[in-house]
Amino acid sequence: MASSFLEFLQVNKHKTFRPKKKFPSGTLRYNLHKQAEASLHSGLDLKSAVRMPANENFDDWLAVHTVDFFNRINLMYGTIAESCTPQSCPTMSGGAKYEYLWQDGERFKKPTKLPAPDYVALLMDWIEVRINDEHIFPSDMSVPFPRDFQQICKKVLTRLFRVFVHVYIHHFDRLVQLGAEPHANTCYKHFYFFVTEYNMVSQRELEPLKEMTEKLIRANGRRPQLRQAYNNGR
Repeated sequence: MASSFLEFLQVNKHKTFRPKKKFPSGTLRYNLHKQAEASLHSGLDLKSAVRMPANENFDDWLAVHTVDFFNRINLMYGTIAESCTPQSCPTMSGGAKYEYLWQDGERFKKPTKLPAPDYVALLMDWIEVRINDEHIFPSDMSVPFPRDFQQICKKVLTRLFRVFVHVYIHHFDRLVQLGAEPHANTCYKHFYFFVTEYNMVSQRELEPLKEMTEKLIRANGRRPQLRQAYNNGR
């Protein structure tokens, strides 16, 4: 399933919501990215694939995965973006129970209610600034990661998870219609196993997709019956 997801990424790369971030070819982090990607092709289950290779630096492993998840979630959102409008999605929500407010400390100094596409656009801009900042995500191995690098990644990954919540709960039918559901599920499971392996997203934040996650993990390679889980969240 993982290889078909990577093929899906290649075929649909024109739908990416934002330009992809890449580490320069030939750098250690680029090689680590290729190593992580190869593990998805290797037949390893996704839970094993997220485990850091021996003798690697965790900040490097975290940087590579944070950038990869940014790129892949961009693609996933890009596939349904035309269906996510201020009219269809006037709030950034995950059903009636969960609503996300935007705050960046600059333009939006207080938590602010926004339509979902505006929230996602601001979120992707906010992440893009950070992953393209050579002081935060350095391509040059001689440049150290900042001391708060792991906290920055926690915030990035937590906010990216909210895109999963919105897409799964409000745009699941569109994923199915496009044939993107299996690929989104693979992306989600990879993300979920990574952030839980390294405690990068709190259990409280993961709660909106708890039922769906349990179904996906129990399915163990089979296509799970998810429609009821999504509809329950609406």
